[in-house]
Amino acid sequence: EATAGRITVDGKDIRTLSIKSLRDNIGMVQQDVYLFAGSVYDNSAYGKPGATREEVIQAAQNANAHEFISELPHGYDTDIGQRGIKLSGGQKQRLSIARVFLKNPPILIFDEATSALDNESEKVVQESLEKLAANRTTFVIAHRLSTIRNAQKILVLTEQGIEEQGTHEELIQKNGIYAGLYQMR
Repeated sequence: EATAGRITVDGKDIRTLSIKSLRDNIGMVQQDVYLFAGSVYDNSAYGKPGATREEVIQAAQNANAHEFISELPHGYDTDIGQRGIKLSGGQKQRLSIARVFLKNPPILIFDEATSALDNESEKVVQESLEKLAANRTTFVIAHRLSTIRNAQKILVLTEQGIEEQGTHEELIQKNGIYAGLYQMR
């Protein structure tokens, strides 16, 4: 709920939409991926109940996950253990991205989606996220500035609210908070 003003989606105030309708149109990739005990297929298909095997495989390909899945002992039918314990952080994240590709929502939220990954995994996951974000409204919450560098608009938030906003280049030229964080990396 907005505490002031309003939030609109395609010009409609979200207060006029049902929670279900709003949630059906938003996909989220979080830092802490939730996977349940079961197969790779079941965890992937969670993004779209009733999806065909072909749709699940296509989503995995789009998320750069198909190759590692194909190398698992039983491919898409491999049991991944409780919370995906048998997978690496990057593999879990790519399964999470495959779910969102399968859901195909018009609005995305990436909440620290690469922060728990090593540099090699981050590159692969970042590529998947960029593919997923194409032609969609995307909100990226990140501390790793490499994740947001190509954003059309970056908001720098502090306890006081929005302190700076602009493109990467504009914020570097302002030589403010964002530029200081960028130079520290």
